[in-house]
Amino acid sequence: MRWDALSLDGEDPGPFGRPVTVDTPEFRGITFHEIRAKSIINRVPAASRVPFQWTINPYRGCSHACVYCLSGDTPILMADGRTKPLRDVRVGDAVYGTEVVGSYRRYVVTKVLAHWSTVKPAYRIRLEDGTELVASGDHRFLSDRGWKYVTGTECGAARRPHLTCNNKLVGTGQFTEPPKKDADYRAGYLCGMIRGDGQLGSYSYPSGDVHRFRLALVDREALDRSRTYLDDLGVPTIEFTFQNTELGRRQIPAIRNQSKAGNAAIRQMIAWPIEATTDWYKGFLAGIFDAEGSCSYGILRISNTDQEIIKHIKESLEYLRFEYRIEQPKKPVGLPVIVIRLLGGIAERLRFFHTVDPAITRKQNIEGLAIKTSARLGVTSIEAIGLELPMYDITTGTGDFIANGVVSHNCFARRTHEYLDFDSGRDFDSQIVVKVNAPELVRRELAAPKWAGEPIAMGTNVDCYQRAEGRYQLMPGIIEALRDAANPFSILTKGSLILRDLPLLEEAAERTDVSAAVSVGFVDKELWRLLEPGTPSPLKRLEVCATLNEHGIACGVLMGPIVPYLTDGPRQLDAAVRRIAETGATSLSAIVLHLRPGAREWFTHWLREHHPELIAPYARLYGQGAYAPKDYQHRIAQRVKDLADKYGIAGRRNVRRMPTSPTQPPEPEQLTLL
Repeated sequence: MRWDALSLDGEDPGPFGRPVTVDTPEFRGITFHEIRAKSIINRVPAASRVPFQWTINPYRGCSHACVYCLSGDTPILMADGRTKPLRDVRVGDAVYGTEVVGSYRRYVVTKVLAHWSTVKPAYRIRLEDGTELVASGDHRFLSDRGWKYVTGTECGAARRPHLTCNNKLVGTGQFTEPPKKDADYRAGYLCGMIRGDGQLGSYSYPSGDVHRFRLALVDREALDRSRTYLDDLGVPTIEFTFQNTELGRRQIPAIRNQSKAGNAAIRQMIAWPIEATTDWYKGFLAGIFDAEGSCSYGILRISNTDQEIIKHIKESLEYLRFEYRIEQPKKPVGLPVIVIRLLGGIAERLRFFHTVDPAITRKQNIEGLAIKTSARLGVTSIEAIGLELPMYDITTGTGDFIANGVVSHNCFARRTHEYLDFDSGRDFDSQIVVKVNAPELVRRELAAPKWAGEPIAMGTNVDCYQRAEGRYQLMPGIIEALRDAANPFSILTKGSLILRDLPLLEEAAERTDVSAAVSVGFVDKELWRLLEPGTPSPLKRLEVCATLNEHGIACGVLMGPIVPYLTDGPRQLDAAVRRIAETGATSLSAIVLHLRPGAREWFTHWLREHHPELIAPYARLYGQGAYAPKDYQHRIAQRVKDLADKYGIAGRRNVRRMPTSPTQPPEPEQLTLL
């Protein structure tokens, strides 16, 4: 881990590399890693497009963002067609997500990018078909009316789209538990597999009797399962190559046993049972599907010419309550082939796979299929369980996953934490690195002979006035050190906690250049709830700006991000600049949305959910880069400048403003939308 630069030489590394780990009740779900840093005033890389050279960041990670999570035992649909409890899913696993293609939302395979756990108040959601989901109130599911939170209100601060009993979720409904692989299941599987695709016989020759068993399969998964089951039942086999790779053909591995005892044991194993059990039926269908089944274009079929095998396939399907249809081939060749087709669409297909658990995963592929189902997924109740439970969530490449048969939203990855070897998802919100010795380090480094007293910017990476500052109170000591050294500084924040330190800021402003800026890209409340859910409202941030200016602290507004096609219209820009002007803002800089790696994925998924019609325009505007074209940026900057002139911002006296601001609107580091 990269903790060496964050700890003093010769100190004990501690349990988490270098830091001391602290969990506190008032910050449930957040872990603080208290470290004693080696340095605190950091030079900004020359390649960064910012108008300052030095910065102080007392925290890494940010607690602004929301958490969405589900119960750990929620079954997640994996890319191999099987399910796995959410708590057991790991980074790098392949799962199914969804993607809108044409007129339909379709299943696609995606990777798990992050996995984390937390403790949250739990709610139980029940659906018409009996599906039950346990989730936090902040989790979102896809309904017939779009993405909905589990809980919310119709008005007030907690107003947001939320589930009601008038909603229907999207998906197939609850997943079936996998079968127990007991002796009956194994016997049924071998019966279906060997009768469907094996060769078993005893032959008499002048030289003596010959006993042969052979099973050759293209798919090694089924071959390995068959060999394991035979070995468990006392019939060892030898593997050999049945067909070599030549003339464009695939290599086919096979197993065999040529003993009389083995031949007799296999015959006994695959005999039709007098009275089959549930597990035998499941195993038999898995074996015969691996041997003779197919699945293409969403249609599952099992074919055979043996009337006895067909009879047992039908009996097994009926016992497990699957509906089917008998199909005859259009042009039969040789013995008439009877085809059994499973009915019920994707929901029944998944139920079949999960009920019987075939070995061959390629036959269980549903990628590209549309999510269309007649499952009864209407919400019947949403109730608080009354307990705080361990819950889990993942980040995927598509921004969603399939949880117990319904499409479930996930939180999105941020990558700024990866430098410290944290994951890029939940760790950014919950693993907060706190440089507890930041104030003393600032004072020591400012006093160093080599320090030239250059301006320092704070809050440019993560907000130095996030919630953690309420606990650790590092900023007062940092401001005092800057005040005593008469070192110019600026603060950028999305929070209101800066007002706590207003007296110190006033004292510092008597001795040096002090400025502040709040980040407000738009004043639309609905967009704020969707894009910046963990921050104070834009109007609250503008109140902070007004208060600072009233007390002589030059406070401007970083009007960012301006979101193309959503907040860049003439009326929206005018409304935002007018409200900014009312605060007495001493400066105004416009910043168009940056889409760096991490933020790009997050915003693309957000667009896909809320404004899919903008996916193509954004692809044209940004291409593969992080920035909008310069002509677009200049056009927006000029519009904002004209509005600033209109409302009198440009003509205001820039009290105590840092002298390093450029004449043209810069492209400084953009505070995260999360």
